Amino acid sequence: MTEANRPSFARVRLDRLTPVLLAAEPPSLPRAPGALLPFFWSRVLFPGQCTDDTRARWSSLFVLMALPALLLYPSLGFHLFEPDEGRYAEIPREMLARVEWVVPYLQGEPYLDKPPLFYWLVMLSYRCFGISATAARLVPALAVHICLLLTYFIGRRSVGERAAFWGALLLSLAPGFLSVGRLLILDSLLTLWATLALLAGYEALRGGRLRWGWWLTAATACGLGVLTKGPVILVLFAPPLLAFGWLGKGLVRPSRRALAAFALVVLGLNLPWYVAASIALPEFPRYFFWEHNVVRFLTPFAHREPVWYYGPVMLAGLMPGTLLLVSFARFLGSGDEGVAPQRTPALGYLLLAGGWCVAFFTLSDCKLTTYVMPAFPPLSLALGYYLTRNPIKRWGVAVGMAFALGVAVIHQALLPKYAEHRSPMRDAAMITAYCSDPAIPVVCYPRNCDSVAFYLKRDDLRPYRSKETPRLVDYLQTQPRTVILFTHRHSLEGLRKVLPPQMTMTDETPLCGSAKLGPEGMLYLAVVRRVDGGR
Repeated sequence: MTEANRPSFARVRLDRLTPVLLAAEPPSLPRAPGALLPFFWSRVLFPGQCTDDTRARWSSLFVLMALPALLLYPSLGFHLFEPDEGRYAEIPREMLARVEWVVPYLQGEPYLDKPPLFYWLVMLSYRCFGISATAARLVPALAVHICLLLTYFIGRRSVGERAAFWGALLLSLAPGFLSVGRLLILDSLLTLWATLALLAGYEALRGGRLRWGWWLTAATACGLGVLTKGPVILVLFAPPLLAFGWLGKGLVRPSRRALAAFALVVLGLNLPWYVAASIALPEFPRYFFWEHNVVRFLTPFAHREPVWYYGPVMLAGLMPGTLLLVSFARFLGSGDEGVAPQRTPALGYLLLAGGWCVAFFTLSDCKLTTYVMPAFPPLSLALGYYLTRNPIKRWGVAVGMAFALGVAVIHQALLPKYAEHRSPMRDAAMITAYCSDPAIPVVCYPRNCDSVAFYLKRDDLRPYRSKETPRLVDYLQTQPRTVILFTHRHSLEGLRKVLPPQMTMTDETPLCGSAKLGPEGMLYLAVVRRVDGGR
C-alpha cells in the first residue's frame, strides 16, 4: 500500500465522529482556541435541524390533562409534613387572620425568608375552599400540572409535538417532579416560572429576530419567580441562554431596549412589595438579599451535603426516564451519519438548561432535594426528543404503565400513611387536650412544630433552639405550667438535665410513633411545672 493510499488515523476518527466532516470539502477547524468549543458544539454535537410536526393534538392534550390529574389531586388532605409543609400552611393562615398582605408572619413574628407570592396564592385558596391541608396543597399541585402543560405547549415549537408529548408524559411520572411537587413547598411554583421563562426565552431569541411577545412572557415569568423565591430564577434563566448564544450562534442578541424592557417588567412586578416590606421592616433588605441569599449560598448554616448529592437525586427523581440514560448518552456521542443530524440545537439548549440548574445548586454546600426541580422539565423534554428517534418498545410501555400505577398507590395510600405516622397530629386528641387552651403557653424545642399551630389555629407557639436553652429555662421559670413539644432526639433528656430544682417535668408522652424509641424519640410532649405553683 502506497503512502498516498494509506488511510490516516486522524481522518478515520473524524469520519466516525460526524458526517459533517465526510463532505468533499469538509470545514476546516477554527484556528482561534475560543472558537473550538462553539465549532464542536454546533457542527459535531448538534448539527441537525428539527423538521417535526409542531401542531398540538387533542389526544395528547387529553392524556396530559387526565393522567396527571389522577395522580395529583386525589388525597391532598393527608397530614402536613414537618418542617416545611407546616410552615408554609401556617404562614398564609396567620396572614389571612391578620388581613396582612405585606409582611409574612409565623408564630406571631415576621418571617422574612421568602417573598409572598406563594403565600398569597395559598391565602386565595383558603378563601375559596376553607383552611385545610387540601386547600393549601392545591396551589403546588396546580403549579405542577400547569408546568406540565406548558412543557408540552411551548416545547412542541422547538422539538416537535411528539417529542413534547413524550417529554411531558415522562415528566408526569417523574417522582422528583410530580410526587415532590405536589407537596406544600415553594419549589413547585418556582419550577413553573423557571420552565416558562426558559422555554419562552428560547422562543424569543431564536429565528433571526427578537419576538417581543415571548420576550415579555419570559420577563413576566422571571418577575413572578423573583416574587416567589427571590433572584435565584434570574441565575437559572440567564446563563443557559448566554451559553447557548455563544456555543450555537443561533440566538438573537437582545438590544439594550429589549434588556431595559425585560428589567422594567421584573422590577414592576416586584418593587411595590419589596419597597412596602422595607418600609414596614427596615431590616428586611439586608436580611433577605444578603444574609438569606448570598451568605446562605456561600456559607450555609444547614443542609450541608457532599458534591455528589444531586447525582442519586436526579437518577431516582427522573424515573422511569432514567432507564433511557445509557442509550441516550450513546445517541449524543454517536458519529453515525444517520444519527448525528438528528441532534438539533434545541436539544442542546434543553441539556444546557437542565444541566446548569443541577450544576448551580451543586456549587452550594446548602443542598435540598427540592432545589433541582427546575431541571426536570427541560431534561424530560430532551429524553422525549430522544424517544421519537428511538421508538419505545412494548416492554417500555409496560414499564411506564406499571410506574404510573405505582405512583398512584404511593400517592393515595402509602404517603398518607407515612405522613400520619410522622405527624404529631396523629395523636390529635392528646394534642388538643394539652395545647388548645391559649392561656397555657406551648413551647417547641429545639425546632418549630408549625403543623400543630395550623391545626389548632394558634399563632403563639414559642420556638427555642438548642443554643437558646438558657433562655428557655429562664422563660419556664416565669410560667406556672408550660407544655413543651420536643422535636428532636435527646431533647427531652437534655432539657431535663438543666432544669433547676424548683421545676419538675411531668406527663411525658410519646407522639407519632416515638414510643418504640423511648425518650430519644423524634417527638415527645411533656409538661414543665414550677414546684411552687401550677395546675
